Amino acid sequence: MSDCDAVERELPRVEGVEHRFVEARGLRIHVAEAGEGDPLVMLHGWPQHWYEWRHLIPTLSKRYRVICPDLRGLGWTDAPPRGYEKEELASDVLALLDVLSLDRVKLVGHDWGGWVGFLICLREPARVERYLGLNILPPFVPVDARAVLSLWRFWYQWVIATPWLGEWAVGQVASRRNPLFTWVGAGPAAWSPEEREIFLGQFRKPERARASVQYYRSFQLREMPALLRGRYHGSRLSTPTRVLFGTEGGVMDARALDASSRLADAMDYELVDGAGHFIADQCPNLVLDRALSFFGDRAVGMG
Repeated sequence: MSDCDAVERELPRVEGVEHRFVEARGLRIHVAEAGEGDPLVMLHGWPQHWYEWRHLIPTLSKRYRVICPDLRGLGWTDAPPRGYEKEELASDVLALLDVLSLDRVKLVGHDWGGWVGFLICLREPARVERYLGLNILPPFVPVDARAVLSLWRFWYQWVIATPWLGEWAVGQVASRRNPLFTWVGAGPAAWSPEEREIFLGQFRKPERARASVQYYRSFQLREMPALLRGRYHGSRLSTPTRVLFGTEGGVMDARALDASSRLADAMDYELVDGAGHFIADQCPNLVLDRALSFFGDRAVGMG
């Protein structure tokens, strides 16, 4: 495809996937697509991009039109200097749906893509038929003493968010020399050396290292304080939702899912022992099975 001729970093190959670039909100968004049928949008997390879904696309594309955009600043999508508040990322995805003339989609999201998925469901519930979240807590998770006391788990976000130190640290992720981020390389044991390079090599580009800093700086300095003040207090999730949560992620407290589910019309969750944060990489067959049952003809209820 001609758009890809100008891409400096080679796009990894997944059978059946085609690539294009779409302009939305002044942002040049890279989109990987495969298959035909009802649209299924998949939103990746950090430090990944569309290739996070490499194990799932071949099977899902036999039933759905699978659409995997790269979020702002990651993969092959533009990396502007600002716009990394997660509500802005949600607006990017909604604008992309408009450009693609998609009124209603099935949705999957992991990590920051999972947070963005929840925001889309809250803002535009009519646009999402069903939502599958992977290792993410919803933004309306109740803020209590236990939640506040667990904030230390997000220490790495403060490192990334710190001026100068953050860009250096993210750059070191690509070279695998930074011991602070060994969890990035060691967490997904299913990453081969080639896959690790495909994901982490993007941060050799200074603009993508800076974008990663903005993901966390905007969250820690603006979004987190707003959350603690109750930004989403009173929000209720109406989209039928299921969350798969690897219990060995080590950062987010899965116990908060129980309280969150009481703030939703139809949300359930499954704790997956033996899986960490990168559940789509570590347990692709399990994620695929749950996605097919949740989105498919058998998914007539929440059971």
